[in-house]
Amino acid sequence: MSGKTIFGQIINQEIPCDEVYSDKHCIAFRDIQPQAPVHILIIPRKEIDSLRSVELEDQNLLGHLLLVAASIAKSEGLDDWRTVINTGEKAGQTVFHLHIHIIGGRNLNWPPG
Repeated sequence: MSGKTIFGQIINQEIPCDEVYSDKHCIAFRDIQPQAPVHILIIPRKEIDSLRSVELEDQNLLGHLLLVAASIAKSEGLDDWRTVINTGEKAGQTVFHLHIHIIGGRNLNWPPG
């Protein structure tokens, strides 16, 4: 991992985070600009820019990330939550390292944004 994004730097332990989960495939931590009482990011340790860049070999990793998201949401006491993956700048992606947002702890209106 080159550590070229802030998430790469977190994975490389170059900058700290408020970690809530870690395994050999991913790390999860609290967002520094939360949009709800619970706002956690899950990032794969593998450097992937966005969903546009995933390949067939990533299918198990992607499934793992979603299972981790559900487990974390439940451990945070959430019965309802939103899981978000922004893909591309126009969709709101600001860090170009694939990441999943877990957002909850308040009513979430629709449509978002």
